[in-house]
Amino acid sequence: MGMSDDLDIEELAGRAATGDAAALDALLVRIGPQVLRQCLRFLPCRQDAEEACQDALLQVARNIGGFAGRSRFSTWLYVITANCARQTYRTLKRKANEQPTPVLPIDAADPRTTSVIVGSRLDLLDALEQLESHRPELVAPLVLRDLCQLTYDEIADHLAVPVGTLKSRIHDARRHVRASLEAA
Repeated sequence: MGMSDDLDIEELAGRAATGDAAALDALLVRIGPQVLRQCLRFLPCRQDAEEACQDALLQVARNIGGFAGRSRFSTWLYVITANCARQTYRTLKRKANEQPTPVLPIDAADPRTTSVIVGSRLDLLDALEQLESHRPELVAPLVLRDLCQLTYDEIADHLAVPVGTLKSRIHDARRHVRASLEAA
C-alpha cells in the first residue's frame, strides 16, 4: 500500500466517523483485503479467517463513531481485527472441545511473522489465552508487535504507554509465551 492509499484510508475513516455513510462503505471495501490478510496471520484455515474478517468489518461499521482519531485508524483497525481473530479462535476451540475428535487444522507457524513461536499458530493462541488470564496487560503489546508487526512507536502511542514500558512488556510476554509453548 502506498502512502496516498494510507492517507485516503485515514481520511475516509475520519469522514465515516462523523456519520458519512458513503465514506463508511468505501472504507469497508478498501480495508477488506487487508483485514483478511491480518486474520490469516492468526487463523491458518482460510474459512475461519474469512469469518473473523467479516466480524471485524462488522465491528468497524458498528463502532466507527467511537473512533476518535486519537491514534491512526490503521492502528485502531489492527486492534479490532486481532480481537476478532482471537474471538473466532475461542469459538472454534470451544466447538472443537465439544466434538469427540479435534477438528482444528494444525500448521506450522511462519517464523518470520512471530519472533517467539516454536509450535503452531494454534499453540500460540492458546498461550495468549493463558497469558491473558494472569497478565492481561501483556497480550496487546505482543499481538500488535509480533502478529500485526506495528512499530514500537505506533503501539506505544495506541496503548498510551512509554516505549520503554512497552518494550519491557513485550519482552515479558515473549518469555511467558515461550515458556508455555515449551511446556505444551
